[in-house]
Amino acid sequence: MTKGSDAAKAAFTPGPTEAAPRLFLEREAAAAPTAGSSVRPVVERAAGEAEKGHRRPGQRWRSRRPGGPGRYGRGPFYAALDLGTNNCRLLIAEPRGEHFRVVDSFSRIVRLGEGVSKNGGLSPDAQERALEALRVCKQKLESRQIARTRLIATEACRSAGNGRAFLDRVQEEVGLRLEMIDRRTEAHLAAAGCAPLLDPATEGAVLFDIGGGSSELVWLDRRRGRRRGLVRAWASLPVGVVTLAERHGGVDVTPEVFQAMVEDVREEFYRFRARPALKNALKERRFHLLGTSGTVTTLAGVHLDLPRYDRRSVDGLWMEDSEIEAMMTRLRDMDYDARIANPCIGRERADLVLAGCAIFEAIRTEFTCSRLRVADRGLREGILIQLMRADGHLRPRRDQRRKGEARRRDRSAGETQ
Repeated sequence: MTKGSDAAKAAFTPGPTEAAPRLFLEREAAAAPTAGSSVRPVVERAAGEAEKGHRRPGQRWRSRRPGGPGRYGRGPFYAALDLGTNNCRLLIAEPRGEHFRVVDSFSRIVRLGEGVSKNGGLSPDAQERALEALRVCKQKLESRQIARTRLIATEACRSAGNGRAFLDRVQEEVGLRLEMIDRRTEAHLAAAGCAPLLDPATEGAVLFDIGGGSSELVWLDRRRGRRRGLVRAWASLPVGVVTLAERHGGVDVTPEVFQAMVEDVREEFYRFRARPALKNALKERRFHLLGTSGTVTTLAGVHLDLPRYDRRSVDGLWMEDSEIEAMMTRLRDMDYDARIANPCIGRERADLVLAGCAIFEAIRTEFTCSRLRVADRGLREGILIQLMRADGHLRPRRDQRRKGEARRRDRSAGETQ
């Protein structure tokens, strides 16, 4: 799809995936029982390859548990890793009906993109921080048998002159092969991960993902129909919390500095070619904002006065325009020490949170909606949904299937009359 165009593919095919980590498989093979045992040894296979008759798409992955016959572990397990400009995040989950259940996760602020906007490359210190986090991810991946993985790198590696060389280093030193995705894929994965939070009573949403090095805008349109997908148009803005804070400063942010950051973001809106059509749609139809990123979830935690960040309280939270305004005013009035002291911000985000607020302010004033829904989910969830559906999991509930079948019968009857 051309950036900002009205044409969008109905779905996107899974990207490169990795088979179960080699070290885990070698350990399982070494522990294989002697002849006569009922436990089957694990055999290493290429990504997507399965032994004939062993498992069909959608069939439960049956792995023997210790403790006697007839006891099985759950699964299959899928993993998604997102190495961004600011964070390194991992999710491991298993499908459960029309949803999935997270069984392990990891998140660490690594600031991989620190200095990239000024120096053009990933610094040695930033690379070491990312490598340390990725080694933890590798250990978690080796702790269980993974059916499929997708490991991605985003803006920091895309924009850095040595980004590709760093990914080669990751594969050499850590043993993980990361895929550098383009901005279109990033926007669609974010949409797939956040789509379950779209209000069914509305006709669409303005999804935004504020990253460390870039920010994605996606027009989700419910009127497009299931075959064409929700994504009507999208754009990637080359501004994120790290790049904006490095440009203007993030410690002592005066009202003038904050407004300058907002104007910097507004100057990038020309990249969203569907912007006029979306603004007209906002006047005529029911829309809401749908925000995903550390910035938005942090703001929600501050709004709720949480003693410590709690995903269960934040993910899916609705905020009205008056609540957003009060929360933004409160944050802009905080000095650096107050931001550090806030349990939902802390020292690691204290110099970035106001840059994130500036990006959010530019988006919400440009695309006016009365409500915001907060999503503590995004790229990793989109990857997991994509991989599980490709293997036949996450099927809709029975009542949803019946409704879909009834609609198809009604359409067929109308065509024959």
